[in-house]
Amino acid sequence: MNPANPTRRLASAACLLALSLGGAAHAMPYDEKADARARIASALATSAVSRQPVLVVFGANWCGDCLALDAAMKEGGAAPLIAKNFQVVKVDVGRFDRNLGLAEAYGVPLKKGIPALAVLSPDGRVLHATRGGELANARKMGDHGLFDYFTRLTAGVR
Repeated sequence: MNPANPTRRLASAACLLALSLGGAAHAMPYDEKADARARIASALATSAVSRQPVLVVFGANWCGDCLALDAAMKEGGAAPLIAKNFQVVKVDVGRFDRNLGLAEAYGVPLKKGIPALAVLSPDGRVLHATRGGELANARKMGDHGLFDYFTRLTAGVR
């Protein structure tokens, strides 16, 4: 989601409100209180044993595209591919006021939109980063588009 698009932000907020009023007791995907650096360190430690790269997903709970990507990662066609090939860490960026330095350190320009991601090798090197807002329209990409993206990504980081 492009941070400068107020219409999309308003639509995302409306969707979130509708979900919460609909009795959905689902936990939001981005833990706003989490220590992102500690979670990434833990995933890297696991990665050192499993040899799976770490997929760091930057997003926010108010972002409709972030929620669409999260759903695809859990239930969509890309879900088994991601589960098999990556250790996943979700990092909350708040209202573009949290974990910005972390995204920058991994070469992820959040101003291009969220969700955004970096793929880290087990030793912490950046293998891939979204640099042009590739996933900022995850809702429009749909399940098939996201599956294709992660299929290419998986092939490129192995």
